[in-house]
Amino acid sequence: MANWWEDAVIYEIYPRSFQDSDGDGVGDLPGIASRLDHLAWLGVDAIWLAPIYASPGADLGYDVSDHTAVAPEFGTLDDFDALLSAARERGIRVVMDLVVSHTSIEHPWFRERPDFYVWADGPEPPNNWVASFGGPAWTRDERSGRLYLHSFYPEQPDLDWRNPAVREAMAGVVRFWAGRGVDGFRVDAVDRLVKDLELRDDPPGDGPFPLPVHPDQQDLDLIHSRDAPEIDLALAALGEAAGELPMIAEVYLPADRAARYLDHFDAAFSFDLLHARWDRDDVAAAIQRSLELGRPAWVTSNHDFSRVASRWGAENARAAAVLLLTLGGIAFVYQGEEIGMEDGLAADPPRDRFGRDPFRTPIPWDEVDGQRVRPDSTLALFHRLIELRREMKGDPLLLESEPGTLVFQRGSHLVSIDFGAGTAVVEADGDEMFRT
Repeated sequence: MANWWEDAVIYEIYPRSFQDSDGDGVGDLPGIASRLDHLAWLGVDAIWLAPIYASPGADLGYDVSDHTAVAPEFGTLDDFDALLSAARERGIRVVMDLVVSHTSIEHPWFRERPDFYVWADGPEPPNNWVASFGGPAWTRDERSGRLYLHSFYPEQPDLDWRNPAVREAMAGVVRFWAGRGVDGFRVDAVDRLVKDLELRDDPPGDGPFPLPVHPDQQDLDLIHSRDAPEIDLALAALGEAAGELPMIAEVYLPADRAARYLDHFDAAFSFDLLHARWDRDDVAAAIQRSLELGRPAWVTSNHDFSRVASRWGAENARAAAVLLLTLGGIAFVYQGEEIGMEDGLAADPPRDRFGRDPFRTPIPWDEVDGQRVRPDSTLALFHRLIELRREMKGDPLLLESEPGTLVFQRGSHLVSIDFGAGTAVVEADGDEMFRT
């Protein structure tokens, strides 16, 4: 019997901008609960909650100061329990975002357990590692005088997963939420858990890094600042703590470097597809690489990157939805994609220092309600596609096709995407089901 997640549609909720229930301008857990009927109608199997943990907000929740508490702006643990119960009543599972590569610098561990973090002595950084948001990945702690490692902002010191006490502490976090009743985990930045023991420089690359990274990293071969051979220590500890619950890895590496993570996790995001150009050959190659990876989690947008309608073009958004929702396996839908949202305006003043505010603007619920009653709307298309995918069986088999078109077969279903026209057709046993 297949596991529930193997063909699931998982809907990403960025809580801050999903639904505000109390008028303070920040989305919250009661707000999410109030919109579950929309998600049940849409037909999703689960929701993935971006971080709701206690946090100072330097990285809007990805800098966690307490992994077992809810940030007050989102609500309380009681609100979380109520959301979990309400979702379950509607047949919707809840997947938590697990932030394990680092903490907030305001986490008590940073002062009470300095051995939980990665440090270096000396007047200069020990290597050329670059933080994901730019600049050196090392910052001097004013209190101790030592340098600490941070793969992201300086407010996010990296945990030392070689330390067994760190592995046990974070396994305890997994067990806490599992005991509360969550249905799985999306594991953030999992390729950053273990770095080179000798802290060697990242060497120059033969060309640009295969996925978009900060310009300071673009010309480096990022082989020592992430993805160390001993990373299995960390992955095994997390997998063991999760037990039967699915673990979906955010491995920000090209597909051929992500396969090892599936020794311990159930799926890994296909960033090859997300970052492909809207071009038949680029998309086909990304799909093929991801299928060779095995157990890809398909994703075409999320809270970190430009939306489909802005990145691939509004005229292609409907065809892109067909692609995402007919490939089979796990499909992640980012909030608002079901109505074809485009990137919004940057916040003033900015909330996110890295410029990702336009990807995180609030859902216009009036627009959702308007599309709900239009049978030709993007929302209606998503609803039909999620229904249709329940009938589709087997892995996608890419077929020869006319230039500019991508055709694949899944059992008795045939899917054809025309990249030039931005259209798609789905057939079953030779009969046309629908076209965009």
